[in-house]
Amino acid sequence: MKANELRALSQDDLAVKEKELTQELFNIRFQLHTGRLENTAKIDAVRKDIARVKTILQEKRG
Repeated sequence: MKANELRALSQDDLAVKEKELTQELFNIRFQLHTGRLENTAKIDAVRKDIARVKTILQEKRG
């Protein structure tokens, strides 16, 4: 997800998005440890998306 798309969202929407991404990261890690994950690069992508969301939330709150 791009930063411009995230900046268009409200703070409530960003908080929901952060929870969704955190849950997705948990599921990806679970798949990794059970041996069902094929694309390990997805972990890094989701972590970066979470960081983007948190950064933009901080900008809006600050």
